[in-house]
Order: sequence, then C-alpha cells, then structure tokens
Amino acid sequence: MMKTVACVVQDGFAPFEFGLACEAFGLDRSNDGVPNFDFRVVAPRPGAVASKMGFSLNVEHDLSFAYEADLVILCPVPREYWGRIDPLLIDVARDAVARGAWVLTICSGSFILGAAGVLDGRRATTHWMYADVMADMYPLVDVDPDVLFVQDERIITSAGTAAGIDACLHLLRQELGAELTNRIARRMVVPPQRDGGQAQFIDRPIPVVPSDSLAAVADWAVEHLREDLGIERLAARALMSPRTFARRFKAEYGATPAAWLGRQRVLHAQRMLERSALSLDRIAEECGFGSAGVLRQNFSRVLGTTPTAYRARFSCADETEFSAA
Repeated sequence: MMKTVACVVQDGFAPFEFGLACEAFGLDRSNDGVPNFDFRVVAPRPGAVASKMGFSLNVEHDLSFAYEADLVILCPVPREYWGRIDPLLIDVARDAVARGAWVLTICSGSFILGAAGVLDGRRATTHWMYADVMADMYPLVDVDPDVLFVQDERIITSAGTAAGIDACLHLLRQELGAELTNRIARRMVVPPQRDGGQAQFIDRPIPVVPSDSLAAVADWAVEHLREDLGIERLAARALMSPRTFARRFKAEYGATPAAWLGRQRVLHAQRMLERSALSLDRIAEECGFGSAGVLRQNFSRVLGTTPTAYRARFSCADETEFSAA
C-alpha cells in the first residue's frame, strides 16, 4: 500500500500542476474514509523555489525523502532546462525506478525521465506541444502525443495541465480502489475517469460540448450495460444513422462508442467487485461482457490486473453479503 509521497519541484515550477498534485495526494480526506498520505514537497536545494508566475515557494525538505517515498511526483520542467536537467533530479528518477517505486510525471516532467534514460524502450507521453521535441531528444522513447496519460509498469507520464488530474486519479484507483477514488474525484469536482486523449484538444478553437441527444444516449447506455448495445441500437436512440452517430460520438467524447462502452463496463465491474461477492460470471453478465473470460481480458487490458486480484485488494463486501451470494 502506498503511504509516502514526494512531490519534486525546482525553479520555474508550474503552480497549477504543482497544486493538482497537492490536491490529489496532500489533503486530509480522512472524514471521507480516505487514508492520508505522508506528503512532502521536496527540492534539489531547500529554501525559496521560484515559480514561473513570479512568486516563490519555501521548500523545507531536500531530496532525501524522495529516495524512500513510495511515489515520486515530478512536476513540469521549464523549457530552458530541458537540455540540462539537474543531475540531482536524474539520480532521484533512476533510484525510484530501480527500487520499484511509483513515478508520476506531469506535463514536461517526463523530460526528467527522458534524461535519466529510464524511458528508453518504453511508451510515454507529455504535452502535445512538446511531443515532437521529446521524440527528437530521446529517440529510444515511444512518445505518444494522443493520450492523456501512459502507464508503463510503475511509471506514469501524463499530458499537459489537467491531464495530470487524470493520471493522479488513475494511480489512486490502483492504490485505493474505485470507490475511494470516486470520493476524491467528487471532492475535486472532476469526473473519476475521463475518456479520450489529447487529440480532441489539438487545433480545435471552439470546444465541442456533447449534444443533448448524445448525452441522453450515453446516460441510457450506462443504465443498460448488461444489454447488447450495438451501434445500430445506440444510433437509433439518437435518431441518427450509424455512420453519423459514430462520427459525432468520436468527435464529442474522444473515443469510439465501442471503446467508451468498454471503459464504462470495466468501471461498473470495479464497483461490483468492491461491493459484492457475485461470481465473475455473474458480474460479466451484469456488465455486458458475456463471460468471465471476456471480463478478465478487458479488465486486465485497462487496469493491468485481474478481477480476482482486484477484488482481493479492494473488496468491502461484508461476511453477510458473501454468504448470501
């Protein structure tokens, strides 16, 4: 279980990205039943650390805590430092990866991992504006510019700004489970899991808001996940042709209807694994996967673990519920 979190900042840090790391891991949410983390802000050199917005943060801790933390968060690195990453940050990154700690980068924080060489041969991401630069600087890294975040083993790299929230919640979901992570998301007033990727935000001057018809269909689909939800059926409810519906859905939700439904079914399976003792076959039926085998395949692909392992870690069903099932 993750207990200690080190958030690393340096001169030129971005206040928003730093703040969301503090929000996700540093607040006391014990009143909501969420365990607290030992969260500390650290810097290569303690003292006044200047932000890029003209104010400074007084950091009390050096990097010592980062060498023992269960999670090391690397905040964005100013562009002027990309070609000369602080050796102290490189050492921390290499150590964290070598000892199997979680490492999470927000936006250009991934350039630290690139300089450390720990992303070589791995898939990673960063802000879409910087993806080409990162790919040129670190050709051994498979840079994906079209996703909100990437997890490769225990390394999570996120895209720009708000995508850091998605990455933080993704990690919290693996450590705390869906139910507690949903409580955190509600407190943050953000969706617990966002579909789509950076591509939906690139070169689009006017943001697209899901139409009433598509929102109504999406809400209906979530309530009927156990049923056969082919695109023809969904399109009919939206009073559109399948081709038009698929195109509109992808444009407005950032994912195909099939991919979006698959993610919603996995989310529902997580909740059922946490709250009930139903068999995997029954959960698969209720979520629309059809069989336990298909459930396992989709669950492992999305979350990187099996339904059985997930239940063993996060189940909150009581003894009465287990015996009743």
